[in-house]
Amino acid sequence: MAVVTYEVKNHVGYVTLNRPDVLNCFNYETLSVLQGIIDDIYTDKNVRVVIFMGAGEKAFSAGADLKERRSLSEGEVKRNVKKIREVFSSVEALPQPTIAAINGYAFGGGFELALACDFRYAVEGTKMGLTETSLGIIPGAGGTQRLPRLIGSAKALELVLTARKLTSEEALDYGILNGVVKSEDLLSKCEDLSFEICKNAPVAVQQAKFAVREGMNVDRHTGMAIESKAYEVTIPTKDRLEALDAFAEKRKPEFKGE
Repeated sequence: MAVVTYEVKNHVGYVTLNRPDVLNCFNYETLSVLQGIIDDIYTDKNVRVVIFMGAGEKAFSAGADLKERRSLSEGEVKRNVKKIREVFSSVEALPQPTIAAINGYAFGGGFELALACDFRYAVEGTKMGLTETSLGIIPGAGGTQRLPRLIGSAKALELVLTARKLTSEEALDYGILNGVVKSEDLLSKCEDLSFEICKNAPVAVQQAKFAVREGMNVDRHTGMAIESKAYEVTIPTKDRLEALDAFAEKRKPEFKGE
């Protein structure tokens, strides 16, 4: 059985962590397969939005595979941590918008994968959090950096130092989630957002994401320069001209990502 599955439908890529028997935990094989899929998505113009999911009904991902960790040398642990950090950085760096469909537990690395995505929706009543300090370690796949940028340093530090497990509803109140839905509505909610995004020009969507993401890490003056350069990328595109023609002809534009 593939530890990660991937398919594309209607310009949406569906990436599913497929180890439900161990709550979709990350071992080295899973990380390696996931990296290969991310690399393929990065250059695939047919994919306009990516949804990350966990197989089964219990977990999005409960984090690192602790059973595997117990058998690893210190050097192998460092290798695994480096790998998971690199994979999640690759997720964050995808030009396409990304959505985490949190169908169940999201702890440690599982929560960090969700934080690497642009949007996060979760089912009612599940739990999530950065629980690493309760295991004698710290978040090592971007959690200490992405969570403070999302909700502020004081709130993030409180969650990291206490290893607190939040309910979906609490995570929504913290500003971590975009929404909380019933289990049966999770995928359709994520798809609704995906299809709404897919209606727009792909190059423009990707450049807008780039401008926002990169602009968040610099001062406003530099951010304005980033925005200007991102805008310039859209000017020579066929999609921009198609939008103008469609407006004049009172029809919906047909964007091709060119």
